[in-house]
Amino acid sequence: MKFSKLSQLFLVSRIFLIAMTGLLMATLLTSCEIVTIDYLFVANSAGSGTGAAGQIETYDVDSKTGALRSGAPTVPSGGINPISMAMTSDYANLYVANQGTSSSPGSVVHFAIASNGVLTQKDTVATSSTPVSIAVNAPGTYLYVVSGTTSATLTAYSLSSGTIGAAVATKPLKLYNTYASYSSDVIVPTGVTVLANSSTVYVTAYDQSAYNPGGTTTSTANPGWVFGFTVGSGGVLTAATNPYEAGVKPTAIVADPTNRFVYVTDFASNELIGYTIQDGSTLDFMVNGPFSTGNEPQAVVVDPRGLYIYVANALDSSVLAYVITLATGAPSVAANPTGSATNSTDTMPVAVLVDAALGRFVYTANYQGNSISGFELNPNTGTLAPTQATPYPTGYKPSALASVPHGNHAVQSVNP
Repeated sequence: MKFSKLSQLFLVSRIFLIAMTGLLMATLLTSCEIVTIDYLFVANSAGSGTGAAGQIETYDVDSKTGALRSGAPTVPSGGINPISMAMTSDYANLYVANQGTSSSPGSVVHFAIASNGVLTQKDTVATSSTPVSIAVNAPGTYLYVVSGTTSATLTAYSLSSGTIGAAVATKPLKLYNTYASYSSDVIVPTGVTVLANSSTVYVTAYDQSAYNPGGTTTSTANPGWVFGFTVGSGGVLTAATNPYEAGVKPTAIVADPTNRFVYVTDFASNELIGYTIQDGSTLDFMVNGPFSTGNEPQAVVVDPRGLYIYVANALDSSVLAYVITLATGAPSVAANPTGSATNSTDTMPVAVLVDAALGRFVYTANYQGNSISGFELNPNTGTLAPTQATPYPTGYKPSALASVPHGNHAVQSVNP
């Protein structure tokens, strides 16, 4: 009788072990089925103290769900207070702008991107004033850096195989020609973009002498502006005949991939300002614009196919999706099937990105939430749905995002 009970106990134990082994194998197989479609980079501060060094974290993006998991090791950003990132179109080089502090100068740091997502710091350029935003042209031959809080400038650096070379052009951001009477106004830059054909660079800025909440104003000029510069031989920059009015406090700017439209977020007016590009570089306001956003729009992106726009609203902690009317460029809000047009994020999104490989996932860097929020993009409607397990924790105060495709995957894009 005792032997029988022991035999039964042994048999039950064997069955339990086999079951657990099967469960473990199933788990391993499920893990093996996870396919990384992109590497997502986020810039944030490594600590909350003054002068804390910045860092770049890497996440793997799951091709099926858009969920994020920790990827390659975190690396220092090469400076303090990283604020903006850009990369070459071949996804081999990443550039990070660090604002620095009063005792530590700003910088732009170059990283090489390995096929497994590992970042290796290469060269660094110190900036004479605080960098605010950066962009790289499609051929990867010029890096554009907008900097300054009291003396704003646009600087073009040459690039050679990713390495940052000498400055080939520097342009001050001041009101000129028709607006020359306001040339002494303090201009504060906020964003920069370069057309897909590399012919023109646009910079957003606001006039602090005309718009200074909590302080005094000394100017009657229009507060918000877009400065346009055509790119000539050797990277020479030529300013447009006049800067273009851009609401009250423009915060971010993006161009569509067909070189036809430019969009600017106006933080103070809660609007998206649309422009059509005439004669290759001249901006004209879109008919029926500007277009309503959420409260305090901070960032904007156009999906790689040029069909949809996504605006991150800092105060609302949300992302609004818009469908682009291809004939005119005018955006219209894309409502989810429930009728809601609001996609909630974690607290204070300040950057927004569409994944580079499939163009199927949207992510925001949430500055106060210390996280990334993820959404799946419906390619037929542009609407968004939360990704699995969103939001994803990050380091302290994430401020910028970038992504690169992983593996042999088709990249969604429009060839202008």
